[in-house]
Amino acid sequence: MDKYLDILHRYWGYDSFRGIQREIIESIGEGRDTLGLMPTGGGKSLTFQVPALSKQGTCIVITPLIALMKDQVDNLIRQGIKACAIYSGMTRDEIITTLENCIFGDIKLLYISPERLSSDIFQTKLKRMRISFITVDEAHCISQWGYDFRPAYLEISNIRKLIPSAPILALTATATPEVIDDIQERLCFKEKNVFRMSFERKNLAYVVRTATDKNAELIHILHLMRSCAIVYVRSRKRCKEIAEMLNKSLNSEGLSATFYHAGLEPAVKDQRQEDWQSGKFQIMVATNAFGMGIDKADVRIVIHIDHPSSLEAYFQEAGRAGRDGKKAYAVLLHNNSDRARLRKRIDDTFPPKDFIREVYDELAYFYQIGVGSGAGHLFEFNIDKFCTAYHHFPVRVNAALQILQRAGYIEYEQNPDTAAKVRFMLRRDELYRLNELSDYENAVITALLRNYGGLFTDYGYIDESYLAVSARLDRNQVYQVLKVLGQKHIIDFIPRRNVPLIRYKKDRVDGAEIVITQEVYEKRREQFENRINAIISYADNGEICRSRQLLRYFGEKRSKDCKQCDVCLEHSNRDLSEGQLAPARQQIMDILADGKEHAITELRNIQLDSKLIDAALEYLLDEEIIIAKGSLLSKNS
Repeated sequence: MDKYLDILHRYWGYDSFRGIQREIIESIGEGRDTLGLMPTGGGKSLTFQVPALSKQGTCIVITPLIALMKDQVDNLIRQGIKACAIYSGMTRDEIITTLENCIFGDIKLLYISPERLSSDIFQTKLKRMRISFITVDEAHCISQWGYDFRPAYLEISNIRKLIPSAPILALTATATPEVIDDIQERLCFKEKNVFRMSFERKNLAYVVRTATDKNAELIHILHLMRSCAIVYVRSRKRCKEIAEMLNKSLNSEGLSATFYHAGLEPAVKDQRQEDWQSGKFQIMVATNAFGMGIDKADVRIVIHIDHPSSLEAYFQEAGRAGRDGKKAYAVLLHNNSDRARLRKRIDDTFPPKDFIREVYDELAYFYQIGVGSGAGHLFEFNIDKFCTAYHHFPVRVNAALQILQRAGYIEYEQNPDTAAKVRFMLRRDELYRLNELSDYENAVITALLRNYGGLFTDYGYIDESYLAVSARLDRNQVYQVLKVLGQKHIIDFIPRRNVPLIRYKKDRVDGAEIVITQEVYEKRREQFENRINAIISYADNGEICRSRQLLRYFGEKRSKDCKQCDVCLEHSNRDLSEGQLAPARQQIMDILADGKEHAITELRNIQLDSKLIDAALEYLLDEEIIIAKGSLLSKNS
């Protein structure tokens, strides 16, 4: 009997594995340290969920995506698979109960955020667990040379020492050859063992569009596509501005936009993501905070109006288009000013060392921490207040704090998922005498009483998703009901907050004594500069196929032209002779001969190869023989 295929069919209903899923599953199933490189949407989760069910003990899944781990746990439980998660915001009692269940309760998968690995309670309980293997999701985060390095991932090697017999499965969708080697070294692989799935996306056309007026070009593209889209921008401020601009320009055509960034309230983020997923809004304007863990199959186009800082980030974000396998587009809007903006990011991301030391000293003044004290102290960090007090720009302060973290002086958690807290303001007997409560309010109160103890005497952390399931409401309804109950003074409700946290890892020293090594600063600055140059080169290079450029960057040498990016189409058009193009040009001009505007879709009626029609249309537009207004064409009078 094929145990892996049996598990796949029994729990997921599939009859076969895709791509390199089988090879990865067999490798980790044999107890070998394994690195799997799979593009976004390649079915990563099955490569650890299937072998976890085939082996005795618990599989630990380390992932930074709290929303994703909650969703996966909920889905596994619905399928009858025992799974649980540990993340920031849980009480000590909840964590202990979860870990005890892993020791005694036959839990097959334990999801945990990397920040929780170093806690004494986790490491103590871990020694008593039977661990089948360790899965490291988003494994590029452990590499100092990766584009999204996270210091908390370095704790994984220490966990490995506690359970040396447990093999490691590392998974990532974006890694250069240098990062692939670094992941295996930092995770202490017993031998190199890499399975690669081609990163080629045959249904995704990569396009770089030169646009002096990016807003106008954005409107033009979205008007033509009229489909589900993501628009990536650089800043939170531009998120709102671009969304409002699109709504003014496209609302009359039945298209609407919303926006998403890390600074929004958690309930607002959840609602906007849900509205976009359901199709209430067709266009999501977002910073890079949006996307990890998002799996919407029918995104037809991803547009970057601002450049990301690396091809790794671009490839991952662009790859959120066309997950259903149908034709989709990834468009990067580019103009001459982008080069200067990108190069400025180098100085913003690596400010002078004297500035970093200055920020370290000012941080101590801000929290009134004397030299020789502060180790272990945790503070909420209001970056706007800090910058106002000391006359700095947030971007550079944020960069300085990240470098201080890499140097080992502080821990800087920019987007902690701090759980909501609730306490009843009424006595239990007063609560039972309440009338005129809505059905929703009664349902939420009942769910609170059933699932959380001690709320009449002290604040307790709550999970709004868990409450929603218990109360048979959706998460946003629960949030709104909790707010109303708070306004009625029945409870005191403290919502989840995304306030950054700073913890001193060692006692404060004088800023002049701060040591910032080459490994922390000069080498990483050089690496960042190389990434910036790579994205500039990609945008400027109009001679090599876009897909081939990206695949070569990730180490795929045997790539071929995609025949659908802007470069390939331009080359194809150049190769067409005047004689080949003349009939298509003539038929287009015949359609427009009446002097009226015609929909571009009318060109589909021309009985010629679509490549000839596209090339003829491009020529007529470039020569301004005809003009386009949105999706309408007319002769240029």
